[in-house]
Amino acid sequence: MRTLHKRVLVTGGAGFLGSRLCGKLLEDHCEVLCVDNFYTATKDNISGFFTNPQFELMRHDVTFPLYLEVDEIYNLACPASPVHYQSDPVQTTKTSVHGAINMLGLAKRTKAKIFQASTSEVYGDPEHHPQHESYWGRVNPIGPRACYDEGKRCAETLFFDYHRQHHLRIKVARIFNTYGPGMQPHDGRVVSNFIVQALKNEPITLYGDGSQTRSFCYVDDMIDGFVRLMNSADTLTGPINLGNPDEFSMRELAEQVCSLTGSRSPLEHRPLPQDDPKQRQPDISLAREHLDWQPTVALEQGLRLTIDYFEQLMRRGLV
Repeated sequence: MRTLHKRVLVTGGAGFLGSRLCGKLLEDHCEVLCVDNFYTATKDNISGFFTNPQFELMRHDVTFPLYLEVDEIYNLACPASPVHYQSDPVQTTKTSVHGAINMLGLAKRTKAKIFQASTSEVYGDPEHHPQHESYWGRVNPIGPRACYDEGKRCAETLFFDYHRQHHLRIKVARIFNTYGPGMQPHDGRVVSNFIVQALKNEPITLYGDGSQTRSFCYVDDMIDGFVRLMNSADTLTGPINLGNPDEFSMRELAEQVCSLTGSRSPLEHRPLPQDDPKQRQPDISLAREHLDWQPTVALEQGLRLTIDYFEQLMRRGLV
């Protein structure tokens, strides 16, 4: 007998974004099946859900098929930070490509609506600024970042081919840099790196001259965008940019983190990694028009909340 509640599968559900999405779906009275192989995630992220009868956890690698019944699928499974996705690049590509094939096959069999967590990295080191969804990108297909960039590009291809060939209801979001409480202290992302270094009064690592830019979206805003896209009309497939259009240089971010933490950390320059994008800023016109969505949490406010989280981890000896 099927439940009256919507049954939602979240792959990568124990990760930074996945765990926050699971929490939001539980608040919305969904039955949530969280799938994760715990390659980069931790059970601490989802331990608060274990007593909720609407929550179920399955340890599983999405490169292998899944056989179950669901109404919706959020496919978030894939390491997202360079430190993690470059440590096993072949597995990273497999996770994006085989994972997409397996989840699309599940969606086809169950007639579920399926969401793909794509990335701004599909734009590569862009020649167009800000980046609009119509821009095809500038990606090095054989560089050290290609396992992630090209894996996500191939996953988008698969989603749209399944949509055209098998009439699947798909949603594709291109996620720009997201931050907030729940990030891992040593995941290699710039916000967590800077905050941990600042709290320890260690040198803050700037790559290149620090002039390269990013746009940072607070996690709650991002999750709201996910749910709005999934709940939108079936005719809205995406891809659609989700991110904060406010752009900051790496030096500006480092200085703001130092100011908010009262840190004495000096800035330390290192060579810019190969294929590291010089600019990253989303054009979110489509999200504003079709989802009535735009970020509401300013960078300073989000950084304060994130710094508080990392200070708590430090007090517990976890950083």
